[in-house]
Amino acid sequence: MDVLKGLADAARTPYWLDRADRPEPCEPLPATTSADLAVVGGGFTGLWTALRAKERDPSLDVVLLEARRVGWAATGRNGGFCMATLTHGLDNGLSRWPAELAVLHRLGMENLDGIERAVARYGIECAFERTGELHVATAPWQLDGLRETAEVARVLGARFEELDRDAVRAEIDSPTYAGGYWERDACAMLDPARLAWGLREACRALGVRVHERTPVRSITRTRTGLALATRHGTVRAARAVLGTGAFPPLLRRLGLFVVPVYDYALVTEPLSAADLAAVGWANRQGVGDSGNLFHYYRLTADDRILWGGYDAVYYNGGRIRPEHDQRDATFTTLARHFYATFPQLAHLRFTHRWGGIIDTCTRFSAFYGRAHGGRLAYTAGYTGAGVGPSRFAADVLLDLLDGAETERTRLRMVREKPVPFPPEPLRSGVIQLTRRSIARADAREGRRDLWLRTLDRLGLGFDS
Repeated sequence: MDVLKGLADAARTPYWLDRADRPEPCEPLPATTSADLAVVGGGFTGLWTALRAKERDPSLDVVLLEARRVGWAATGRNGGFCMATLTHGLDNGLSRWPAELAVLHRLGMENLDGIERAVARYGIECAFERTGELHVATAPWQLDGLRETAEVARVLGARFEELDRDAVRAEIDSPTYAGGYWERDACAMLDPARLAWGLREACRALGVRVHERTPVRSITRTRTGLALATRHGTVRAARAVLGTGAFPPLLRRLGLFVVPVYDYALVTEPLSAADLAAVGWANRQGVGDSGNLFHYYRLTADDRILWGGYDAVYYNGGRIRPEHDQRDATFTTLARHFYATFPQLAHLRFTHRWGGIIDTCTRFSAFYGRAHGGRLAYTAGYTGAGVGPSRFAADVLLDLLDGAETERTRLRMVREKPVPFPPEPLRSGVIQLTRRSIARADAREGRRDLWLRTLDRLGLGFDS
């Protein structure tokens, strides 16, 4: 199919949020109030924090404040990969915290188990499927990196199954595949919007006061706690959690560590039985290819293919604007790559196209901290892999607020901050140079230029 024809009827809205049964928003904050704990942000971090706080101590008075609607931002715009990794992959974890990797792997698996139990306990219908993830090589040079990752995984006891070219194509048939690995149990597929809506209702059932369409304008320290100002009134709370990702921070220091990068995705019309027979995919794994610029893709519950990634975009100056949610040049690139990957599906059209911001930091995985004399805890920097780790982050944040020394808070990963980004305009120059170098590496069979090797030596390197 002609790429432009395939995109012609695609709605410019996230597939996950385009639902007739999307729940009505909760009422805005009606007036000034008080609480034991205030949670800012109605994404996964905020929802899990509110829920875990009530599960730990049902007597706590918890209020959650969301500027728009629960799940509206990154939570409702991602691919729905719920991964066990807390470090954005084993390779990134090994390069930064090798002495802690075994503990981080175990905690990540326990966290994913906890998500699965919560989905069952609260009856959240979010199409949770623990099918694992296929890591596929689309060029021979990528196989060596996959083998190295698999060796680390096996030492940790992870279930990594090597697949040669024929075996990986028996799972999902694409002429682009040269081989791969099936990470069996460390990733689940789910509907992220329905998970967010289900968590919202679970929070409310436990007594959390959820107020949507209530942006917090400032957080200030008071004699007895914190004051969170909104246009509807002020929430006076003993403690608070901030989980707003890459949006302009209510805590100035976060602007040093986080930048907004736009990620884009497409969704196809549902595959017919003949389409599914042509492509296989009987085990419904998530898929990520192994280039530096990589695609992620998966089947939805109604057998559409969500196809995203590759062309992550930083707009100079870190500007966050609604018009950046749509980028036709990227949609065209993604569609062309989709049809090359699955030529047997060349007749399929796309029904949805959208983008959204990822909160990225220089270590490519979440970081944590406290402010306002320990009364405020925060996290950010998931770099597109926050669906699973956000629940772990919730427990870290609550530990930090309690001042508790736990296995989680003792981790170097939790105690350390990422290297800050330089100020603008140098920041934009560095990021754009890095993006060009990463693309050049893919074109040169993975060979990294002087700039990327320098970043590697500084501990700032990243390859997928």
